[in-house]
Amino acid sequence: MERVIGVINLVNDKQYLKELTQHRCFAAVPFGGRYRLIDFTMSNFINAQIKKVGIFTKDKYRSIMDHLGNGKEWDLDRRNGGLFILPPIHPDKSIVGDVQQFYDHLEFFKRSHEDTVILSPGHHVYKINFNEVIKKHRESGADITVVYKDYDGEPVDKPIYHKCILDADDTVTNLELYTIPKQGDPVCTETFVFSKKLLIELITKCYENGEYDFIRDVVKANLQHLNVNSYHFKGYMPFIHSISSYYKTNMDFLNPQVTKEFFFDNWEIYTKTKHEPPVKYSTTSNVSNSLIANGSDIEGTVENSIIFRGVKIRKGATVKNSIIMQKSVIDEGTYLENVITDKQVNITSEKVIVGELSPTVIKKADII
Repeated sequence: MERVIGVINLVNDKQYLKELTQHRCFAAVPFGGRYRLIDFTMSNFINAQIKKVGIFTKDKYRSIMDHLGNGKEWDLDRRNGGLFILPPIHPDKSIVGDVQQFYDHLEFFKRSHEDTVILSPGHHVYKINFNEVIKKHRESGADITVVYKDYDGEPVDKPIYHKCILDADDTVTNLELYTIPKQGDPVCTETFVFSKKLLIELITKCYENGEYDFIRDVVKANLQHLNVNSYHFKGYMPFIHSISSYYKTNMDFLNPQVTKEFFFDNWEIYTKTKHEPPVKYSTTSNVSNSLIANGSDIEGTVENSIIFRGVKIRKGATVKNSIIMQKSVIDEGTYLENVITDKQVNITSEKVIVGELSPTVIKKADII
């Protein structure tokens, strides 16, 4: 799609995943054996031929910068357009809200020749055709288009989602902020389309009025005097808001139908390339219904699990219903079930770890 800027807003990243977001932002959490959550939004932008992408960060952004680099894997290492990572310009100054971060980098928008902005968070696992979203926005003449999805996730304990109230014409008449959605409720995906001119005007006005929350002060506060349309996304998009929902979403990718939809249909999901050898399976290995990434060395038993790059599972070890992240080592005689290990974890010989009501999470670089 021509004349469009893609913006990924990481300023409001939540710490729903506890140990997994202790050293990284939500969008940088590893997923599916070889990806990061941000890869899905980035790939959706690239599929829509969006050639300029800005990443607005707040903190814990080292892993995002390392993962995205110059944007080569997403064809964003280019002279015109390209990838822009926009951290706080005053590191010693507390960021009040995402409006302040956008205002501090307002020149990013002003200097762009594009006339439309699509703004999204970086943690959604979905394949959405942004060309269709932008086309509907332009054809409808809307000031703002809000993307929503009917809620079909696990029950939520805390009010964390924003519910869209729609009229018969799919116009957004209200946003109920921080709700506990019921099954089928239209939930805002925090993805919006604006004209660049209007976005600059709204950000400037909010900042000058001391208003700093984008969804509340830019979108919700203007529902009554702007034409705010909606786009109903009906495809697969899990709602990740806890360790258990993150675990379940990963395990969904052991379903061949889900894997086919994401990695073989329509367009690719791109990620940082690691030039590692294929998986090495020894004569003692026994693997069933699992995703195992390149560079791994499998000598033990792996069942219904996701194994990231460079993992070593020694002879006699068993990994069942688990997620083992990059460069981890599972030593001989160890038994893991319903476990998530972060990167570079070492589980020493003969250990038994079983998650009961929810997966047991082992923090990055821990030795057990």
